[in-house]
Amino acid sequence: MRIWNLFHIIKKICHYVDSTFVNQIMSENVLTLDQSTSLQEAAENMKELTVGCVIITKNNNPTGIITERDFVTKIVAEGRPLFTEIQDVMSSPLITIDSEETVWEASELMKEKSIHKLPVKKNGQIIGIITTTDIVKIASIGSDSEMRKICDQILLRMKN
Repeated sequence: MRIWNLFHIIKKICHYVDSTFVNQIMSENVLTLDQSTSLQEAAENMKELTVGCVIITKNNNPTGIITERDFVTKIVAEGRPLFTEIQDVMSSPLITIDSEETVWEASELMKEKSIHKLPVKKNGQIIGIITTTDIVKIASIGSDSEMRKICDQILLRMKN
């Protein structure tokens, strides 16, 4: 009976992730800046809007992304001056997902590309962003007690 309950809970979580669409959980708070913007200005904008990344554009077309992690690994660690243009440190090409794709598909793409922030497109325009944090939040649907039950059941089975 316990295995059936465990299976049912896992199936429920998988179904939820596979039937939830990116546009249902994405954040619409997206910062876009022109590629000629300085790192200093980008950081100030990120702080002001409390976002973890910037979508970089050229002639209003999205071409790349710079994340908080990039500020650590590509800017501070390499000693780049803050007047450097963001195009010099952006990750490109920009990997995106369509707003009508499922969270499962977004998760697979993020895993395959080793990224944590995935811009969301609709009709060729960036309309939002989905992050690994967003996915973790919906993967833990239900209560913490449901997740605890799953872990307890797995540990119990491992002991036997």
